[in-house]
Amino acid sequence: MLRCTRCGKSYPEVFRLRCDCGGTLLVERDYYDFFGSLLPYLDMRRYLNFLPVGGNYLPPAIPAITPTTSLEIGGVFALFKLEYLQPSGSFKDRGTFVTVAKLMEEGINEVVLDSSGNAALSMALYSLPAGIRVHVFVSYDAMPEKLSLLQGLGAVVHFVEGDRITVHERAGEFAEREGLTYASHWLNPYFLEGTKTVAFEAYEQVGIPDYVLAPTGSGTLSLGLWKGFKELREMGEVEELPRLVAVQASGYESLCRRSRVRNMLADGIAIPKPPRLGEMRAALEEANGLCVSVNEPETMEAWEWLKRASFLVEPTSAVVLAAMWKLVETGEMPAGSKVLLPLTGSGLKMTEGI
Repeated sequence: MLRCTRCGKSYPEVFRLRCDCGGTLLVERDYYDFFGSLLPYLDMRRYLNFLPVGGNYLPPAIPAITPTTSLEIGGVFALFKLEYLQPSGSFKDRGTFVTVAKLMEEGINEVVLDSSGNAALSMALYSLPAGIRVHVFVSYDAMPEKLSLLQGLGAVVHFVEGDRITVHERAGEFAEREGLTYASHWLNPYFLEGTKTVAFEAYEQVGIPDYVLAPTGSGTLSLGLWKGFKELREMGEVEELPRLVAVQASGYESLCRRSRVRNMLADGIAIPKPPRLGEMRAALEEANGLCVSVNEPETMEAWEWLKRASFLVEPTSAVVLAAMWKLVETGEMPAGSKVLLPLTGSGLKMTEGI
């Protein structure tokens, strides 16, 4: 069922974004046997028994099980999960896979969403073979390389003057005016069902880490990780959640204290007013978590390090490494800690700065 995070009202598992009271929704199910419920696939279908979709309505494109590689850095064990190797080059394929499956199940063939690039690319890629028309709202400062890819995948691109919040508002207004389904990944409860599988994979690959760091703007990854590890705890697989660290771009913080100087390099998390802010705070509290703000020079330094280490990622991915360095330096992260660092987006979608 779907349950409202504000008033607790429940709904059947249909495609909807908000409760009647305006609150956001989460999928709520009971699971009992993790390893006994896994399916014999080498892709995300391995976790179908933990997803609110039917096997008869799956997108032709399927997210991969991404590798996790370990490096000792500064006395801690960094576990880099290579999410940028997904088909569209982003972890967002996971949320898109579940979303498109749900749209197919309900016969919805035209949707609207807003995105800085990666979520739109993912939706366009997975919707194309599924026969779903996608309207994408972007700001004028969106990366030209991503816009070119979007148009090549058949998306209808709408430009908006303003920041990410303005783009979000205009997309919702257009969907309502045209009578189309708004599939915002910020609000979509099924998107989080997809991103939670990062936690399932990491658990199978490396066990439970001590820390999990996630680039955090709208919270689609950090909340998915929290939800995945929480469900593992409810199934009796783990006793405690890993400590969740929400990494935010300076000048756009919603969980950390707002900085005056903006980090323009980490554009993927430049979201100062996420609609799931209350849930993000509650997740940090439950996971004994904290927020770390990363500025532009710190992001650039980490991005350059990752390139030298042969991780070809976009700048937003680098904030988790920059945050880990800060926590190690301040002594907040003890030596010997196992630290999960999802590298979220591919640098191959960029033609400059690589």
